[in-house]
Amino acid sequence: MPSTTTPELYWLTLTAVMTALLWLPYILNQIVRMGLMPALTNSNPAATERSDWARRATAAHNNAVENLVVFTALALAVHLTGTGNETTGTACMIYFIVRAAHYIVYVLGVPVLRTLLFAAGVGCQLTLAGAVLGSV
Repeated sequence: MPSTTTPELYWLTLTAVMTALLWLPYILNQIVRMGLMPALTNSNPAATERSDWARRATAAHNNAVENLVVFTALALAVHLTGTGNETTGTACMIYFIVRAAHYIVYVLGVPVLRTLLFAAGVGCQLTLAGAVLGSV
């Protein structure tokens, strides 16, 4: 981690990059199933041909994007208010790890573990909120 970057911004950046790349597996699946040109020129998402795991990957990616909005706001709030500490840095690192694990488990179709990982991510978000609000 560069010395001028806070842990919160470092893990936020890694999480954003990871989230930005989560579409690759399901698009590759679509290319394999439909062929390159039909997949690239398909203007009707309902007409896509995806495996079950690729449909779950799409849902997991959508979930990651939805949660990135909350995580970004909170990580930036911690950074801007100067309320970052070891706890918030660790929470951001754990958030990255559980979101990566959440994607994998979601794609594999493991329901209970998926929910537990999601809850762990929410716990990390609440930790960041607590720091900004003066509770951590």
